[in-house]
Amino acid sequence: MDRSEENDHVDPRPDAPAPDRPDGRRGAWAALRPLILRLHFYAGVFVAPFILVAAVSGLLYVWTPQLEQAVHAEQLYVEPDGEHLPLHEQVRIARAELPGAEPDAVRPATGEQDSTRVLFDLPGSAESHRMTVFVDPYGGEVLGVMETYGTSGALPARTWVDTLHRNLHLGDAGRLYSELAASWLWAVALGGAVLWVSAALRRRGSGRARRLLVPGAGTSPGRSRSVSVHGATGLWLLAGLLFLSATGMTWSQYAGANIADLRERLAWTTPAVSAETPDATPGVDVGVDTVLASAREAGLDGLVEVSFPKDPAAPYTVTQIDRSWPTSVDAAAIAADTGEVVDVVRFSDYPLMAKLSRWGIDAHMGVLFGVPNQLVLTAVTGGLIAVVVWGYRMWWQRRPTRGRALGVGRSYPRGSFRALSWPWRVGVAAVLAVTGWAVPLLGVSLAVFLAVDVLLGWRARRNRPAPARPDEAGREASVVGTGAR
Repeated sequence: MDRSEENDHVDPRPDAPAPDRPDGRRGAWAALRPLILRLHFYAGVFVAPFILVAAVSGLLYVWTPQLEQAVHAEQLYVEPDGEHLPLHEQVRIARAELPGAEPDAVRPATGEQDSTRVLFDLPGSAESHRMTVFVDPYGGEVLGVMETYGTSGALPARTWVDTLHRNLHLGDAGRLYSELAASWLWAVALGGAVLWVSAALRRRGSGRARRLLVPGAGTSPGRSRSVSVHGATGLWLLAGLLFLSATGMTWSQYAGANIADLRERLAWTTPAVSAETPDATPGVDVGVDTVLASAREAGLDGLVEVSFPKDPAAPYTVTQIDRSWPTSVDAAAIAADTGEVVDVVRFSDYPLMAKLSRWGIDAHMGVLFGVPNQLVLTAVTGGLIAVVVWGYRMWWQRRPTRGRALGVGRSYPRGSFRALSWPWRVGVAAVLAVTGWAVPLLGVSLAVFLAVDVLLGWRARRNRPAPARPDEAGREASVVGTGAR
């Protein structure tokens, strides 16, 4: 490995501008850059494994809808054969399949080849998990009974991959892994992009844009090429990585709670239909077929879920569940005794931030634009995996080549924070404190990094040989001088 590769991040080249200003004081960026570099290094080494697992499991999840449709085609699809049975009759058939259980909701068949789903919220079921009976809407045959999850109605295989991505099948404790990955992804990506662009701007001569944007351009084999591939690819992925990080945190335990609290304070929450019906007459029910017809007349077309009343005085709730573009998530409350639409919430009336949240979550899941959405996510997550792998390759290439054969890449020098002026120190500390409060796992892990780094620095100083005393140094010089004579 040549010296230019050894010092890629230090930039010792003669044509690089001096880090100090003419007055002898250090420029802000010259002082901040080593701090960002050291933070990027630690996060890359210790947090990247979590990001890598999240990227791989997310890549698996992206294509589970197609896998699910192929594996469970017998439950999801039917042969068209005349007219559909009344919806209440399909619900009755499903209830007979699970004696003693009351249906929670029904998803009527929409297309000619779709089956009807009748959902039961059984005692002991996990949150958002429901037992689903698949019914042939033409002949009333029960096609299967399976547990499904969430609004998407994910079947067991898809649910398994989703749980792997979310918490590694370790419950709430496992969710810390995905939150840690999402919390650091934006910081690592943004810090790396700033470092890469600043390095490109310091270069002189033509071809700077090409070296900035083309992985490996203008580099020789070795660590320089690894840095180029890592930096340029990360820059191309930056917008996608920031998007995945921001939307991923909305599902998290701690940062997600802060986001939900912020949305509530700013009135950015998703509106819901009223759960009360004025002057309802308990015990009178017009039936699910009338309720569905009223919802269709109110403009709730396409895929819908009809939720049954929780008590005799409550209304039915009909909600559109198509998350593809254009988004269809209108909802209506319909009186059980008259079939009258008593409240409607339109997606077009959502606050802007509620719309952006809906679109962001659906795009993160790969359902907003269908296959094009899946292809983009595949490119972004695949690129992220490559960037992580190249980052570790850079770390390995920076290892000592003499003395310790098994050594790995050393961290970058300490002291960059102390090199900042006091105003910059206060500013950096304030930004880190606010970020740590808003994104708790990032703050906690950063504090751990700092504590470990301080401990290692203290140990290094303690083990450093003490400087020779003046009288010893003088005697040593005399001896050396005598030997020379």
